[in-house]
Amino acid sequence: MTAIAKKRIQSRIARHERVRRSVKGTPERPRLTVRRTLVNMIAQIINDKDNKSLVQVSTASKEFQQKFGELTKTEQSRKLGSLIADAAKSKGIDAVVFDRGGYIYHGRVQALAEGARESGLQF
Repeated sequence: MTAIAKKRIQSRIARHERVRRSVKGTPERPRLTVRRTLVNMIAQIINDKDNKSLVQVSTASKEFQQKFGELTKTEQSRKLGSLIADAAKSKGIDAVVFDRGGYIYHGRVQALAEGARESGLQF
């Protein structure tokens, strides 16, 4: 790994730690966190008070790839947002706090957030 790549990763982690000081998930309003790789996205709803993961969906799952594998990564992220919102509603979660994970609110992260909002999740 080059020095530039290490610096970029360290900067993202520093941004994430800075945001996490103020963004906390509660039982009433859990935290929707995003993990982005070059190929996949993972969205997870977490109750930080109990340290419990309530809902998790990923573009890497077989079911997701069978349904939406032919879409672009940004379109897949929007579908992932609607899936996480539907799964959250089935667990009785209507509102969350959005944690972008230190990533820029642009592209796939923004598409995931918009997809979740369009499906009725409030944040």
